[in-house]
Amino acid sequence: MIRLLRAAARGARAEYAGTGWRSYFGNMNWALGGTRSHAGKTVNARTSLEVSAVWACVRKTAEMISTLPVDHYRKGSGDSRERLDDDLAEIIKESPNPEQTAPEYWEGMVAQTCLQGNACSEKLYMGSRLVGLRPLLDCRPERRQDGTMRYAVTDRGKTEFMPAEKVFHLRGFGAGDGLGMSTVRYGANSIGAALAADETAGKIFSNAAMPSGVLSADQTLNSEQRSQLQALLEAYSQSSKAGKTMVLEAGLKYQQLQMNPEDAQLLETRRFGVEDICRWFGVPPIVIGHAAEGQTMWGTGVEAILLAWRTLGINPFLIRLEMRIKKDLIPPQNRRRHYVEYNREAMIQMDSKAKGDLLQKLGMSGTMTANERRARMNLPRHDDPNADALLAQTALSPLELLGKDST
Repeated sequence: MIRLLRAAARGARAEYAGTGWRSYFGNMNWALGGTRSHAGKTVNARTSLEVSAVWACVRKTAEMISTLPVDHYRKGSGDSRERLDDDLAEIIKESPNPEQTAPEYWEGMVAQTCLQGNACSEKLYMGSRLVGLRPLLDCRPERRQDGTMRYAVTDRGKTEFMPAEKVFHLRGFGAGDGLGMSTVRYGANSIGAALAADETAGKIFSNAAMPSGVLSADQTLNSEQRSQLQALLEAYSQSSKAGKTMVLEAGLKYQQLQMNPEDAQLLETRRFGVEDICRWFGVPPIVIGHAAEGQTMWGTGVEAILLAWRTLGINPFLIRLEMRIKKDLIPPQNRRRHYVEYNREAMIQMDSKAKGDLLQKLGMSGTMTANERRARMNLPRHDDPNADALLAQTALSPLELLGKDST
């Protein structure tokens, strides 16, 4: 399979010269132009990641989705299904291309979608056989006049156009026209305000977390003396020099302009910035380690928040991803019976007691066999035939049947 991937990549590079190979996290030059925010900061996919809340929201979402188990299935008779071990399964589960593992690849695709609303990869073929997916970072989807899509891929200043059938295009929220809406673009003012607040706080702390003061004198100073005093103040202004004693002479007096620590750290502004950015990315603040005032970091309330995030935030993304894989990667003749599904239960991690109670209830209610429960715990199968039988506990029985063999 690896040889096929490498051969397909070589063929694709020959067909689309200049598209190049670049890793997701080695060269994040997404949306280089960016949007100018009201705070005066230029916001694009790269600068937005300098805000810790943006980084954390994107990282948590991408890591959660990219590490969930996923399988390729074929529908059988009734409600049965068969897990397939074919080329598509290997691409989405193990090795999408010669350079990346599946979690690395999907992590980058989800991160790009969260930030820009669109993520693109080139589909690698050997003949008519799909053998890999190669990420395209500097890729611009375009709607042509005839209604079809094409993709402008730029590398080293050269742009090549790829047809829609050669591209796996993952769309984010609001893809009514075939293009996802960029969170960074629409949330530029919120992200720009956070960037400006971080810059302001940093500059204050670079001056020993103290605002500028004033020097007063009884005599008029000339320009040379003012320059000397400015140099004197700068010698005491950095945080590494905090606590040093300043020596003044010739009647000079220093008066500090007061600013309390809460103002110096811009606490309220920065706290609101975190919560505002979390709204844009659909991630509860508690997920990225930010607790609202009066809220603890543990307890049943937090557990309910995490379940809500998985239901309202992660699950819609998974459905979108499953449907896009089915539409773009599964051949049309197989789409009625073949599908891809993520294991949502892997998102729910619980303590051993809660897990034991759950498995016991699933067994006593006739929902899962003993071997199915053991497989869920990554334990080997039992050879006993009863281990594959569904059991149910009888709570009430007629008195005349007590002590008798039910068989």
